[in-house]
Amino acid sequence: MGIENMKYVKLLLIIGFLTFTVSCGQQKGYIQYRVKTGETMISIAEKLKMSPKDLLRLNPDFNENLKPNSFIVVPENKYDLFKNQQIKNGVVIEEIESTPEKNILIDKAKVTAKLIENFEVYEVVKGDTFYSLERRFGVSIDELLLLNPELKEGLKEGLKEGSILKIKEFQNEKELQKEIVVRNSSYNDYIKLNKSLKVSLLLPFRGDIYNYDSISPRDIFQKNTLANIATDLYLGTEFAVDSLRKRGIDIEFSIYDTGARKSNGISKIIYEQNLNNNDLIIGPLYSEEAQLLASRVNVPIIFPLYSSNQSEFNNPNIITASPDKKIFKNELIRYIKNNFSRGNLIIVSDQSEVSNSIKNALNTAILQSSITILTPENGVIEKSRFLQILRPNTNNWIVFATNNEVTVSDAINSLISLPSEIKTNVFAFDKGSVYDKIDNIKLAKIGFTYVSEEFVDGTSDSSKIFNKAYLSKNNAIPTLYATKGFDITYDILIRLASGKKLSTTFKEGASIRVVNKFDFINKGSFQNEGLFILQMNEDLTLSKLK
Repeated sequence: MGIENMKYVKLLLIIGFLTFTVSCGQQKGYIQYRVKTGETMISIAEKLKMSPKDLLRLNPDFNENLKPNSFIVVPENKYDLFKNQQIKNGVVIEEIESTPEKNILIDKAKVTAKLIENFEVYEVVKGDTFYSLERRFGVSIDELLLLNPELKEGLKEGLKEGSILKIKEFQNEKELQKEIVVRNSSYNDYIKLNKSLKVSLLLPFRGDIYNYDSISPRDIFQKNTLANIATDLYLGTEFAVDSLRKRGIDIEFSIYDTGARKSNGISKIIYEQNLNNNDLIIGPLYSEEAQLLASRVNVPIIFPLYSSNQSEFNNPNIITASPDKKIFKNELIRYIKNNFSRGNLIIVSDQSEVSNSIKNALNTAILQSSITILTPENGVIEKSRFLQILRPNTNNWIVFATNNEVTVSDAINSLISLPSEIKTNVFAFDKGSVYDKIDNIKLAKIGFTYVSEEFVDGTSDSSKIFNKAYLSKNNAIPTLYATKGFDITYDILIRLASGKKLSTTFKEGASIRVVNKFDFINKGSFQNEGLFILQMNEDLTLSKLK
């Protein structure tokens, strides 16, 4: 899909969202209504005691002619009008049975424990139908009957509450690994049967500033980066919610526009909504708003993107998804301590204080090696100065402790022209903007190695499956912000779905999702310290060293 088309898709998403949250005045809650045979927008509007025009505004993708079993959005405050229907996860799903038949299984826990070794299983709850299971898990009636032949006798009576169904058989170990977000990690995902969760997303969509009669899609996305970020985070979060619903987790998902920074948007949401009813809140994006929200609610709050102010967080309700930049240096020093043997270790820096702190940290672990500090002379480091230190057939590790563009560029140009018998590995605390200006071929030639919070491995099965599924759903390739939204939402919700306290799951180990690693440490607030050590290869691919 072209860039212009992708921007247009984002515009439609924002318009749809703003129609959902702005045009409806003070109506803040919405549910999905399943259309019955013969119903039209007019008949449903009459039933809800609202104008057809307002109902169409909530559902811009629909017209007067509705297809049976399709879903439209209706105001939640019309709930009382659904006299004989059941609302679950914000969806009007089925008529409530007056006398549901119960089925109590003997030693159900033992039977279930045995089944989950080879099958994805599900326990039937009140209101479940073959149709609802097909929507949730993507399985047909025939597929269910094949794995659960006992259902044939009860086709007319419907599903029995409390019965355990086999949804999908795990063919082999490889099949297990085809799950979108399964990557090597120490935390083992576990989902408690029939777990229900409620999550709210708070992002600055800034719907109040857009006048769609006077602004073009190009202007929105060229002039307002925030629109891109908020929309991409939303798309990734929504995709994670949909993925977990397919795994059998009941999730009620609400979205709120926090508006402009330093406006009263977040305060208004706190005042008007009972956010304490949530199991998780994702957002807001601004650090001061996150701290305000944490002081008013007792719910885990995900701070999704990095902020230089996040080190000030001191509330256990706040969970930072992006590692603090201050720990990147510590991660690299730890890696060098654990992996460097004898040889030359050179620190390139234009600040003696930074150089000496790194040297002191390494000296205690690397006693049999030479640690040298090189600083620029007249703004550059001559190639001859490297040649005086570097040796052939030995470890020559060079740590760049500077982001000065001239110093970095000059040093790299010197290193790529060394004699072939001298091999080097160059390290940096992160791949900041200074390295974006250097040809990747040069970086690969010197074995450029750096610390990163993301590892984009396009060759992995998890990445391929995720990208293909996301593209199919959203008609766009996922951005890093969309993937970030997916990863953090999926990780935290699946931990909550275990039925354990979130802090308990953090102690059970780190996790790696599509591109992000999560290793949460309690430092007043919970901070993610999940980082990768990545090395550029000569073919310009990346290898994960840690």
